Amino acid sequence: MRTIDLESLAIFRTVVEEGGVVRAAEKLHRVPSNVTTRVRQLEEYLGVRLFRREGRTLSLSAEGQTLLNYSVRLLRLADEAVNELRTGKPQGTFRLGSLESTAGSRLAPILSRYHTENPEVIVELITGTTGTLINRVMNFELEAAFVSEPFTAPELEALPVFREELVLITPREIEAVRTAKDLGRSTMIAFAHGCSYRKRLEDWLGSGNVMPERALEFGSYQGMIACVAAGTGFAIVPKSVLVALQATEKVNQHPLPERVSTNRTHLIWRGQPSLALERLINQLQAQDTSGLDVEALLER
Repeated sequence: MRTIDLESLAIFRTVVEEGGVVRAAEKLHRVPSNVTTRVRQLEEYLGVRLFRREGRTLSLSAEGQTLLNYSVRLLRLADEAVNELRTGKPQGTFRLGSLESTAGSRLAPILSRYHTENPEVIVELITGTTGTLINRVMNFELEAAFVSEPFTAPELEALPVFREELVLITPREIEAVRTAKDLGRSTMIAFAHGCSYRKRLEDWLGSGNVMPERALEFGSYQGMIACVAAGTGFAIVPKSVLVALQATEKVNQHPLPERVSTNRTHLIWRGQPSLALERLINQLQAQDTSGLDVEALLER
């Protein structure tokens, strides 16, 4: 086998999806021995074991997981090439990552328009921290993702699309916070490590030699804001999120130094964009989302 052919990748992916050779053979209308042979030929060509065989069960090796990530992308691109040549329109599933803040406050009108203009594309939106999303784009688990500064990913393409203003929020009874030391040793409320906003907050606290008494980690801004409003501690959030969640009256907002508060959200991707991703990039560039204010976005 001189190169990896798409049929072999499709057989390999089916074995993974079906959890074994027999069920994969049934789905592919092949005999099990043929499926086994094709997988072994693939392993021999690559010089790695794609599966760990544990009794009658198969589980992916680390190398198998890597190939699976590429297989999904390559097979998707092959289908897309055929569809584009036949129809000129993107089709299929488009896996897009996003920060929760961006998904909650920015993407609704953008994805609504995208769906109208590309009705054959099914967008799967996956949220996570900047660190997690970058790793998933690097591994081709996501085609693209909206992530926040600061980040370093020289292998990725990046398009700045939104300007965000970050603010410090505290319970209503705390009227003024002029420096990090004004927070004392109260509790920091944030997403898990890997969140770029959390890193900005920790850097600001560190510059003032402030160490929070403890940190509470949440998976949503609703939970974070509710916890702050209840008097538990402080957090850093995009102003757009407070507006989107109608939470501006529930907490007090405090300005942060410009180096902390000024932030941009980027769309990142790896390699040549698919037709579906290209349509999103063109849409974002055409409507200049970086200059849109929050209220205007929410009214659309």
